[in-house]
Amino acid sequence: MGGAMTLTLAALAYPSMLGLSTVSSSPSRVIADTQWGPLTEADRDFVVKVRAAGLWEYPVGQIGLQKGSSKGVITASQHLIDGHAALDTTCRKIAPMLNITLPNVASPQQVGFVNQLKSDSGKQFDTDFANILRMTHGSIFNTVAKIRSTTKNSLVRALADQANDTVLDHITVMEKTGLVDFDQTLFQQTTPPKLPDSDVTPPPPAVGQPEVVLTPPPTATSTPVDIDGIAGGGNTGGGNAGPGASPSPAPTAP
Repeated sequence: MGGAMTLTLAALAYPSMLGLSTVSSSPSRVIADTQWGPLTEADRDFVVKVRAAGLWEYPVGQIGLQKGSSKGVITASQHLIDGHAALDTTCRKIAPMLNITLPNVASPQQVGFVNQLKSDSGKQFDTDFANILRMTHGSIFNTVAKIRSTTKNSLVRALADQANDTVLDHITVMEKTGLVDFDQTLFQQTTPPKLPDSDVTPPPPAVGQPEVVLTPPPTATSTPVDIDGIAGGGNTGGGNAGPGASPSPAPTAP
């Protein structure tokens, strides 16, 4: 990135650069000054959380297409695949521009959700599917709103706009299944278990491992953010476009 970005040493330390386990208790701490605005710990955490969400919810959508026994669950599964493929494209585009390391595997807690749904069948699958995903989307929805209202980084703000639409859509389709137990789900959403960092932090990507790509379905209706159009806006956070250093292209898996 040359002179476009100045990073603190703390931002280069793993696992802090994954964002889910940070070296500071201050989410507003600026860890990098970029041409698209300052990047805080909370901004970095958010990009990683969106990526990690796709790494387990996209395959759950694929499982739902195979195991879902109701029209509502099938529709919700299609929305998961569609929405997270588009979000993943945006994450993979902005991460190298902001020097954020993305995981290739979801956190152990998220993998646990996948394994639980893999072991379910019939009505139990449909019920667990709707309630687990309504709970997790409800939890991240508040985070999306906070990032959108506080970030000064135009790339993160664009991702938050997209995530807001996607998460709200996913909450809605889960509720339309008619299977959500709101009392139980909202309790779990607002009173999450206190898990160790190792359970909620994705493992670092292996050296030389190709980046996992969530492929959009043939019938995709969700679209990634036009990052190239935003990238020229400088550090004014989405104002008038102006000259700036060309962003580095996002790596893609072979």
